[in-house]
Amino acid sequence: MKIALFGATGMIGSRVLAEALSRGHQVTAIARDPSKVASQPNVKTISADVLNPDAVAEAAKSHDAVVSAYGAPHESPQTLLDATRSLIQGVGKADVKRLIMVGGAGSLEVAPGVQLVDTPNFPAAWKEIATSAVSSLDIYRKEASNLDWTYFSPAALIEPGERTGKFRLGGDQLVVDAEGNSKISVEDFAIALVDELEKPQHIGKRFTAAY
Repeated sequence: MKIALFGATGMIGSRVLAEALSRGHQVTAIARDPSKVASQPNVKTISADVLNPDAVAEAAKSHDAVVSAYGAPHESPQTLLDATRSLIQGVGKADVKRLIMVGGAGSLEVAPGVQLVDTPNFPAAWKEIATSAVSSLDIYRKEASNLDWTYFSPAALIEPGERTGKFRLGGDQLVVDAEGNSKISVEDFAIALVDELEKPQHIGKRFTAAY
């Protein structure tokens, strides 16, 4: 499979790149600074502005799927919404149907009608960017009907760790363990994402993964 990967040098994007390569896929790694992507077989590195639909289209064309692990800067959460619309327009213009977006956990439900971002203990420092991620999911649901899109929310806590291959999938509800914790390693998150690329189970939907 030929995959165009935006945000290839970030915490999540770099693990998705490694996972995809380990399974024999060809990846175009798209980053602000392509020099940060190590030279290796089956990787092409380019720079493209994710906020420019024409640039997205040019980067995405001739690929089987597009993955966005783009992370908006905390000081400019609105940028995530701009990137969302740019990706939808650009990927569509490139005539690529498959798009997987790495989203946020804040929009996951912790009770009927209650999102994680709205709970009292949600970190204030992450509130704005999480709220933008909620709006990003709404944009996909309303504006991406021409694409086979999937919005992939991580667990409440995602950080570098062990690649175990053992995790649970969920839909719109936060997945928690017996102690009420929601977490996953970036490495296992990448496994779940590439699994979805290879065998789509959540077309036109959001899903999540956690231990």
